[in-house]
Amino acid sequence: MKVITSGSAYLDIDAYACCIAYAELLNLQGIPARAVSSAKPNASVSKTVLGWGAVLHDYRPTSNDEFVLVDVSDYHHFDPLVALDRVVEVIDHHPGFEEYWAQTLGADADIRPIGAAATQVFQRWKAAGLLSRMSEQSAALLATAILDNTLNFTGQMTTTADIDAYAELVLHAKLTEDWPSHYFLECQASIESDISAALAADLKRMKPESRLPEVFAQMTVWDAEALIEKYRSEICRCMRGQGDDWLLNVICISQRKSCLLAEPVVSQQRLSRLLPVEWQAGLAVLKPSILRKELLSLGLNANSGG
Repeated sequence: MKVITSGSAYLDIDAYACCIAYAELLNLQGIPARAVSSAKPNASVSKTVLGWGAVLHDYRPTSNDEFVLVDVSDYHHFDPLVALDRVVEVIDHHPGFEEYWAQTLGADADIRPIGAAATQVFQRWKAAGLLSRMSEQSAALLATAILDNTLNFTGQMTTTADIDAYAELVLHAKLTEDWPSHYFLECQASIESDISAALAADLKRMKPESRLPEVFAQMTVWDAEALIEKYRSEICRCMRGQGDDWLLNVICISQRKSCLLAEPVVSQQRLSRLLPVEWQAGLAVLKPSILRKELLSLGLNANSGG
């Protein structure tokens, strides 16, 4: 059996959608597969999304299982149920481990710069000629994952492939025109209901070679300024509890910008070495918005002299 899974820390909408939709495709092709995760969905998997009824599978490991990793390629952060020597495919859009997996899996490693891993999964459905048989739930999940990961198509990593995939999926899923605003507002409400849990659910510890602050949290909301103004003291208290070098990227969909919050001067300095930012009382604004993986690419390229 093929076990489709993702990272260990949290399950965002891209990983959640990819696990479920790719397992569905493989099963349609006569390849036994299960969508599995030890991690809990974060705020990007909203109440409406959960209400669509697509679920992860129960799983009891066997020694014959093979693993497919989606939306993650850093093997330090794989779901703990994964046996590294039995990984047979990787589908991801995060930089850093392309060479390792190209050497390990060859063509079965699909790691490339694209807005959403969901687009890569959609392309597999299309290549298989089975798009008409995709469930409405999987279509809606993949479409929403593309919305989220491309920042409503304003993100710098958005590609034509993402836009085209969404256009097909949104029709198949029968999503309404106001779904994007509804979705991001719902995510913001979920985040605001428990700020500390939302921070913990999308927080990564960065390696020194990234040149980024050690602790890097990210959240995507409709109105970033309103959230920071209302919850700044709580956010800073939570982040200080994680260490002395931290950054929060609050992506604002409605105004197409990133609000970066970093109280430690060392954290501000790290970011200022990578790109021009002006800090005022621990806050900086970037237009257009930028994703953590884009900042990671900047850091890794700076290391390589690129």
